Amino acid sequence: MEILKIWGIPEGGLTAALNDPLQTLTGHKRKVGSVNFNPVANNILATSSGDFTVKVWDINKGTAAYTLEGHSDLIQGVQWNQNGSLIATVCKDKKLRIIDPRNNSVALEGNGHEGVKGSRAVWIGPNRLFTSGFSKTSDREYAIWDTKDLSKPLQRTTVDSSSGLLCPYYDADTKVLYLAGKGDGNIRYFEIVDEDPYIYYLSEFKSNVPLRGGCVLPKRAVNVSDCEVVRFFKVSVNKVEPISFQVPRKSEIFQDDIYPDTFSGVPSLEATEWLSGKNGEPKTTSLAPGFVQKEKPKAEFNPEKSEEKPMTEKELKAELDKLKNRVAYLESEIVKKDAKIKELSEKQ
Repeated sequence: MEILKIWGIPEGGLTAALNDPLQTLTGHKRKVGSVNFNPVANNILATSSGDFTVKVWDINKGTAAYTLEGHSDLIQGVQWNQNGSLIATVCKDKKLRIIDPRNNSVALEGNGHEGVKGSRAVWIGPNRLFTSGFSKTSDREYAIWDTKDLSKPLQRTTVDSSSGLLCPYYDADTKVLYLAGKGDGNIRYFEIVDEDPYIYYLSEFKSNVPLRGGCVLPKRAVNVSDCEVVRFFKVSVNKVEPISFQVPRKSEIFQDDIYPDTFSGVPSLEATEWLSGKNGEPKTTSLAPGFVQKEKPKAEFNPEKSEEKPMTEKELKAELDKLKNRVAYLESEIVKKDAKIKELSEKQ
């Protein structure tokens, strides 16, 4: 049996080594591949494993509340929706599934990306999914799905023929999706909209250092004074590099249009409420208190500033010679131009 351990980080950070976990979870028969906390329910955790199951844990009790079956191969990605009521999974069997964990059932199932390599999924709205993967010919591609009908995607686009897995990160506040490929140096970003074609390319961050992995800082910690909307942590061979994505504005006041109230990190429901069937929406908070207006530089005025000294006779003669040479050069250029114009007019 595989073992998962839940650790508690004390307020103010670590001051000594942690030796005793808060909880130990035992149940998966093979290696655990993903760990995702429910966005609204306290102490509800979803994990996937090489035993082809997804388990939903009640951490308070240390037991698996639900064991979700139905996958026939390795589960490559698990994502909760915004209100923590559904789970989307992508699997090596090339299927995309929407799971209702409290009904212990697969609510919807469809054919995902046809390639044999890895795939990822992320919710981009209450009824939209974004997936990345590979085509039959091993081209990298992405697709957008309506979660009410997985029979075919709303949009499917080929990206390129590189071999690294494309990992999506979605910022629901600005409706911008970031697409980072393993082994790539660049990070593309797109605007997500509700109408066809559902996605628009914006730009990309470029680097010659390949990416091995990454994550996004919670929105509560970005620098709103610099109009920073996302801070991405890029893992390379020997370092973790922060990459700041900023909206190019003069931030003299708080920019409320790019900073709507965001997820506070505080659960809306207790585990018992969620397990009993209750739903909730994520609690939000304003980022306005984090805005600090920058001080304007003070104008410098020095009444005692000395005037420029007059040039000497030698300096004036050197400046005059320089100007004469410049005039002679310009006159010769004019003569050449006149000759060329005359030649062209005679040909016509």
